Amino acid sequence: MSRTAGIQRTLAIILLLNAVVVGVKLVVALRTGNLTVLGATLESFLDAMNNVVAIVVVAMAARGPDDDHPYGHDKFETMGALAIVGFLSISCFELIRGGVVRLITPVPIEPPATTEVAFLAATALVNIAVVWYERRKARELSSPLLLADAAHTTGDLFVTGLAVASLLSGHLALAWADPVLAMMVAALIAWSGWQILRVTIPVLVDERGADAERIRAAAVAVAGVVGAPVVRSRTNSSGLVFAEVTVTVAGSATVAQGHTIADAVEASVCATLGGAADVVVHIEPA
Repeated sequence: MSRTAGIQRTLAIILLLNAVVVGVKLVVALRTGNLTVLGATLESFLDAMNNVVAIVVVAMAARGPDDDHPYGHDKFETMGALAIVGFLSISCFELIRGGVVRLITPVPIEPPATTEVAFLAATALVNIAVVWYERRKARELSSPLLLADAAHTTGDLFVTGLAVASLLSGHLALAWADPVLAMMVAALIAWSGWQILRVTIPVLVDERGADAERIRAAAVAVAGVVGAPVVRSRTNSSGLVFAEVTVTVAGSATVAQGHTIADAVEASVCATLGGAADVVVHIEPA
């Protein structure tokens, strides 16, 4: 199975599981009117939306290089991860707004039925299964998008726990507990968004993909190389490192000798970077 097909199949399975979780949480939220449960429902609904967006984005990212995108379309996958952050921001705003409103104007909470608490707690088991499966597939397929979505779902576990606690607070007649816990849910969602940004922003801004000194050492270790004055690198969403190395050779070297040295430098750098690299070598006279 290709990487793209593997990622899409994983997302389709997770989408189905998330749809089940959304259905259960929505029923509980409507029956209880609990703001924290509603926030947890929104969180799970965004998970499902993200899965749909990701399936489309991954298909776009799989397209090979063309005249307009000579380095390929991998960054579309990274853009998909940023879309997740955008959805998370909406969740945070709505939960904080709703929490503040209910703190100012408290709303009495009816004690929940035992079945409602049980069904809500059961969704946490589904989330645990999703996180385990998605992280395993993310490692197998080297997909930052799956890893980002797994991190988001991990936060959903804590959100579900807070939702259960909010329901149980109805037995204690604590009107302030629901809005406070809802704002805690917003904080957890914001933390998930920050974790995604830490992974995606370096790719989008072409942060250094590998240590320059490691690349330089691999280049100058090749016979005939005098120095490596310029080293650049970046990485894409699938972990491929693009490196550009300028090496100097003796001015008396022939074109054929320079070509042989360039091939050797390319092989040396690729071996140093673990093979997942696209290396371009420029030859200049010393």
